[in-house]
Amino acid sequence: MVGCVFRASLRYNTGMTHTDAPIAIGVLALQGDYEAHIGMLRRLEAEALPVRTPQELAHVHGLIIPGGESTTIGKLMELHGLAEPIRQRAQEGMPLFGTCAGMILLASQIEGSNQFRLGLVDITVARNAFGRQIESFEADIAIPEIGSEPVRGVFIRAPYVTRTGPGVVEVARFRKKIVAVRSGRILATAFHPELTADTRVHAYFLDIVRQASL
Repeated sequence: MVGCVFRASLRYNTGMTHTDAPIAIGVLALQGDYEAHIGMLRRLEAEALPVRTPQELAHVHGLIIPGGESTTIGKLMELHGLAEPIRQRAQEGMPLFGTCAGMILLASQIEGSNQFRLGLVDITVARNAFGRQIESFEADIAIPEIGSEPVRGVFIRAPYVTRTGPGVVEVARFRKKIVAVRSGRILATAFHPELTADTRVHAYFLDIVRQASL
């Protein structure tokens, strides 16, 4: 899938006019490493748009929630009126991809925390589970769904999944901990694929969006 071009046309019924349009991927651009995701998507020749308002959200067919500070991103999401529109779009079938803090915000439960979360994936996550910022590291992660070669995962104050509910598929483990899951059209990773040169995880998400838009 590396290097694939995602320029298919589609008809989309949620928040957009019912006319043919190219697939556009939004990246929540309130805080965190959203620019790295935009750069990765553009390497794949996908249309990548920063999303800061409900109006901008209405013009995308999939959304990436980046890493950063999950409590800050959650507060800004509520402040900018994006929380409910994101939930609604996801419930209507829009694909989502959360990395690190994005995984935390997608979770239904967060160990030891009542912070804001979207609650769209039936998982429990442990925050900062691999250690503090100074204990950040990289590791090879096997993801059979995207190929035989491992993905280089960048872990920065990363969470991991401690419980999965019905319908949640385990995509990858590291040190026997679940670090990537998929629930329908929602993908979440504890690591940062956007901070590497490997485009395969983003290409995998783009394929989810393309299939959802057929």
